[in-house]
Amino acid sequence: MRRVVLAVLALVACTAAAASLAWREALRRYAAPGPLAAETAVVVPHGTHADVARALHAAGVIDSERSFRLGAALTNAAGPLRAAELAFPAHASLRDTLATLRTARPVQHRLTLPEGLTAAQIAVLLDREEALAGETPVPGEGELLPDTYSFERGTPRIALAERAAAAMRRSVARIWAERDPRLPLATAQDLVTLASIVERETARPDERPHVAAVFYNRLARAMRLQSDPTVIYAATGGTLTGGHTITRSELDTDHPYNTYRTRGLPPGPIATPGPASLLAAAHPSPSDDLYFVATPTGGHAFARTLEEHNRNVAHWLAAARRDP
Repeated sequence: MRRVVLAVLALVACTAAAASLAWREALRRYAAPGPLAAETAVVVPHGTHADVARALHAAGVIDSERSFRLGAALTNAAGPLRAAELAFPAHASLRDTLATLRTARPVQHRLTLPEGLTAAQIAVLLDREEALAGETPVPGEGELLPDTYSFERGTPRIALAERAAAAMRRSVARIWAERDPRLPLATAQDLVTLASIVERETARPDERPHVAAVFYNRLARAMRLQSDPTVIYAATGGTLTGGHTITRSELDTDHPYNTYRTRGLPPGPIATPGPASLLAAAHPSPSDDLYFVATPTGGHAFARTLEEHNRNVAHWLAAARRDP
């Protein structure tokens, strides 16, 4: 009988030792570096642990689907596995992988909407961003705030456009409320329209309030704005195609956006103004200037009278001929 008891005790001891070794091995595998050579973003699907394991194995994050399923089941109390695009670090262990699936923030993509683009050009940017989803909206002209927007993969294009539109409404409302009260503008939309012309006339931040002042001075004298970008907007069907050279026939064409032919502001914006141009339109420089001409240095020469303006034009044309 004593021999039997000793044999049973020996068997129990061996079993316990084997279980301890197996458990230590499992813990080692749980914390061991994984096969992923570099940080990788993976779209984790909705579904079972097996579905997730297949996606991670295909992406090279794990080397054993079975070990992953077991680890996920044993740590189930830590929380559910999330379906999203997640970034897994290089050589992520099974422990790291499960932590990423449960706690990591989804990968953030970014799309920049630059100042001065037309609605048609912005629609192209939205359409080309492969991380966005759904139909591509064509926003209203000047409707979206130029900025860099973060989003998760699969975000609807229309949702991102609505975010940018809401941001523009907030920005315009604030700037309109704080505008110079002497401005001859009836609505906040008029401010956006004038700011869009300023945006397309100059890329120099220091010049924008001065350019805005010129246009306000012209409006006050019932002079035509004579803004080249408005002519190009009309001639290109609202696309403001780069490098377009204005022709005499385009200057002479009757069109609501041709400010060489019509007085006052055009019917709406010709592009998307950024905050700096909105502020310039809301707070123009104190100036009596009525004219400006582009210079080869990227700026403009301003003038109060037509005679002074004509001298500026002749000077810069001569300079351009001397240094083509």
